[in-house]
Amino acid sequence: MWNQLESSVTCLLVAVLIALLTMYLFTRLTKYDDWAEIGRGNVAAALALGGKVLGVANVIRFAVLTNGGALETVIWGLVGMILLLLSYLVFEWLTPRLDVNRAIAEGNVAVGVMSLSFSLALSFLIGAGIS
Repeated sequence: MWNQLESSVTCLLVAVLIALLTMYLFTRLTKYDDWAEIGRGNVAAALALGGKVLGVANVIRFAVLTNGGALETVIWGLVGMILLLLSYLVFEWLTPRLDVNRAIAEGNVAVGVMSLSFSLALSFLIGAGIS
């Protein structure tokens, strides 16, 4: 029982650290200040960041559920997070007629919803890939 508890706590701590690191990196990738925009009531920014949070949690969920221990969780969690960060850049690249960062900073809710959807959808694909 104690071994299981120790393993669970270790995986939880690893997952939280990976999630915090990834969210920090996501907020550095955007050209606007995520937290300042959310503080001003920018719904688009909240949706976009919320989608990233859900995406990160989903990828980490796959890493924890499908790996045998903390080291494998760290490795596959980091691989998943790198892929999720790269997918954000791909989202920007796939929308050349739309400056995603500017649209979100300007409060374009439609772009915020698309960003959320893209993050969440890709998290399922990435999660399946690291399983």
